[in-house]
Amino acid sequence: MADLPVERLGGKTLLQYAHKPMMDQLAREGRCGRLITVPEGFPPGSEVANTAILGYDLNKVYEGRGPLEAASIGYEMADDDFAIRCNIITLEDGKIITHNGGNLETDDARVLIDYLNENLAKPINEREGCERVKFITGIQYRHLLVIKGGNKHIVCAPPHDHPNEEWRPLLVKPAVSGFPADIHRLSPQETADLLNDLILKSQELLAKHPFNIERAKRGERQANSIWPWSGGYRPSMETLMQQYPQVKSGAVISAVDLIQGIGKYAGLRIIKVPGATGLADTNYEGKAQAAIDALEKDDFVFVHVEASDEAGHDGDLELKLKTIEYLDQRLIAPIYNKVKGWDEPVCIAVLPDHLTPVEMRIHVGQPVPFLIWHRGITPDSVQQYDEVSCVSGSYGLLKLNEFMQALMRE
Repeated sequence: MADLPVERLGGKTLLQYAHKPMMDQLAREGRCGRLITVPEGFPPGSEVANTAILGYDLNKVYEGRGPLEAASIGYEMADDDFAIRCNIITLEDGKIITHNGGNLETDDARVLIDYLNENLAKPINEREGCERVKFITGIQYRHLLVIKGGNKHIVCAPPHDHPNEEWRPLLVKPAVSGFPADIHRLSPQETADLLNDLILKSQELLAKHPFNIERAKRGERQANSIWPWSGGYRPSMETLMQQYPQVKSGAVISAVDLIQGIGKYAGLRIIKVPGATGLADTNYEGKAQAAIDALEKDDFVFVHVEASDEAGHDGDLELKLKTIEYLDQRLIAPIYNKVKGWDEPVCIAVLPDHLTPVEMRIHVGQPVPFLIWHRGITPDSVQQYDEVSCVSGSYGLLKLNEFMQALMRE
């Protein structure tokens, strides 16, 4: 939900402009600061930022989105698997129009993924019989592609970072250096060639599918290409319980496979809330109640809401403002009003993972504002929660795992 100043809002950011009394109250009663969530050399994506927020060293654990989403889906990666995030996107006139296939629904996507598996999944050879390529259904437009023996040393373009750009120059390329040879895997060039072949063939297949034919008749955006990106091997991560003695058990609440996957590797139990969509129409109240219920027995609860990020990618200013206000009144306020009277103290932190500026429609790796509140905390001078006000917060500018260290000290 963090953003840059917007001229249409009188030069204010969306957090400055939005009506968010609960977040502002927590900022006044708590302490604020800013956090660098994207280490130098890493892409400013949710997989990087959320992993960093939870205190992990990305140089040790980062393997891309694919393996994290595999964990969430329940796919157990083998040692020779290469798992890569696979969007279903919309292409028109040679350009990437949306990264989400026209806000594809999961039930529709499942039909398309099954169709792709029937036509594109292929064995390594007839003798071994196992599949070299396999598509696995995720949520909405976010899916998984597993390549047996694939190589992670490739260069991919996240589709949400390239709206309205020509797609052909963005096809997968091999990394040119900095990786060891592996006789047990395809080469980077072979992996890139395989992925690009799948992209082109998916376009031929999806154009002929009845789902897209009907969408075209109605003048709607078609889900007409796969787009793989952010792949890796099975990561090795300690749990939060191993890192922080204050945490004996924990839970993650999110509609997004990626966040669930991070939570699973972090040792958090996954709570799935009915009606949680990852969009502005998500079940805020259901997530709030799930968090309250989890806090009855868990030490740590990580609640993630995707809605503002998606509105930012769509360039929808009014919708993004609404998502911030919904978050404030329909999720944060109910949690605060419930736990503030508990005998056992509860610490609340509020922060974005990265910026998704509504006028840029891409992720930006600038510091994000955060607040930390609990009964008895000594407030600082910050009076409202936004990117500008939090600059003067008493925590100052923290980096990466310093946020979790500060939270655990509270």
